[in-house]
Amino acid sequence: MTLTIDHRPEAPSGPPKLGPAELRRAQQETLDTPRMNYSLLATMMFKPVDLLYGRQGSFTKFAMLEIIARVPYQAWERMGYWAVHRHAGRSALATRIFERIVEARADQDNEQWHLLIMQDLVQRHGHRQTWLLHKAAPWLIAFFYYHVSWVLFLVRPDWSYRLNAEFEDHAEHEYMTFVADNPHLELTPDPGTYAEQYGRHGSVADLLRQIGHDERTHKLDSLESMREPRVR
Repeated sequence: MTLTIDHRPEAPSGPPKLGPAELRRAQQETLDTPRMNYSLLATMMFKPVDLLYGRQGSFTKFAMLEIIARVPYQAWERMGYWAVHRHAGRSALATRIFERIVEARADQDNEQWHLLIMQDLVQRHGHRQTWLLHKAAPWLIAFFYYHVSWVLFLVRPDWSYRLNAEFEDHAEHEYMTFVADNPHLELTPDPGTYAEQYGRHGSVADLLRQIGHDERTHKLDSLESMREPRVR
């Protein structure tokens, strides 16, 4: 017997890829826009990171942040599967929930490419990473963030989306500020290690601007999800 599927949710294409001029405009827009008013929970994550890795941006700091950035999407995916099981008898609702799962997985993939790109830049520039600061500490922070995101989503999904929006806003500003503070990156060629999957850019500066713009897109998506946090 052959089963025909009339509708299968397709993975989103991901944040738009911008050209050089668009990336420069996006960077200026970020620099001209004040950061969000971060909550206590968000500050509890940002402060230790600044203490351990410095207030200034760096490839090693960004690589660590990208380990954490995937966490809320993983938590939402887990909650989505639980909700699909719970509402399996209501096919329309289960389908809408599964579409949210597909979106969360696509966002995870985008953050994973960010991590791979940053790790490649760390290695190419010969930056030292230690087990304690770059493996154990990120895991502990991610463990905390995952469970906070999971519990918040269970109690009030809009709180979970808001926390992620704050994290993404922080990342957006960190990337764009780092590029502004390091003009030599304009002359550093994009190594293109993951060009086939992520696209090739004219410089590392544009590569980082693109990642920063991705974070803005994730932020805006989370703020939009706050308007209707529960799938009905």
